[in-house]
Amino acid sequence: MQSFWKTVFGTGLILALLSCPGLAQPKPLIIGGKNFTEQYILAEMAKILLEQKGFQVTLKTGVGSTVLRRSLERGQVDLYFEYTGTAYTVYYDGADRDVMTDPEKVFSFVKNADAKKGLVWLPRMQEVNSTYTLIMAGQQARELNISTISELAKYVNQHPEELIFGMNAEFWGRPDGFRNLMKAYGFRVPPGNIRKMATGLTYTALKQGETDVSMAFSTDGRILAWGFVELADDRKFFPVYNPAPVVRKKILAKYPEIKGILQPLNRLSTEELRKLNKAVDVDRKSVQAAAREWLKSQELIQ
Repeated sequence: MQSFWKTVFGTGLILALLSCPGLAQPKPLIIGGKNFTEQYILAEMAKILLEQKGFQVTLKTGVGSTVLRRSLERGQVDLYFEYTGTAYTVYYDGADRDVMTDPEKVFSFVKNADAKKGLVWLPRMQEVNSTYTLIMAGQQARELNISTISELAKYVNQHPEELIFGMNAEFWGRPDGFRNLMKAYGFRVPPGNIRKMATGLTYTALKQGETDVSMAFSTDGRILAWGFVELADDRKFFPVYNPAPVVRKKILAKYPEIKGILQPLNRLSTEELRKLNKAVDVDRKSVQAAAREWLKSQELIQ
């Protein structure tokens, strides 16, 4: 009989604690991320800030854009950081240069279009443009007198077999990628002169002289650290790529505080992201350490 009352009392206590309005309830959240350093850093920053406010965060990072997007739409991921230009050109097949090169217009387009799919774009990082770019070793670019993509196109047309290009598979095929870039600038690289590889290896291959031109992200710290130069996109082919958290509407309705918790990340700039990427890719800091150091510098965590 005594054990019976102990059981009753114990069960009642548990139910009372669970129903207590002052007791924090579990808030599970799945944050996704793409397969390059900047995405790992942004996801880690979001994780740290959200966990500080009582969320139980699981990270699912290291996947390509289309796979991650599909995961968000299917509810396998609750939020991740997307880029305005990627959403416009890849998910909506946008091709209007007037829209894709205007930060406000492209953000408004993807925000309104995704709202119909139950996806909410939180405020974008206005000081960050994580655009694609083409890079060369500084010395070779100077020797060949190439500083713009137009000059590169002219050189390739005159010496089609000379330069080796490095890029990942996604950049080759996406609407704002290399195939359409060649069309826009009027040149063609022979298939045998294109090397497809993992994103991070494009920088290493260029550094080691295995390629002559590589795709890159403008926020990557290795560009300056390893003496590379960006080729100016003088025909404005690449869209604006402002990153922003994209959240499932159901999740945001359940946890509206997410918007305010992630808002401080909008303090980031292109230069700061470049330094963070360098800390990981060049200085060999862990993603966690780099993310925490920046958050501490902003007094967002202890």
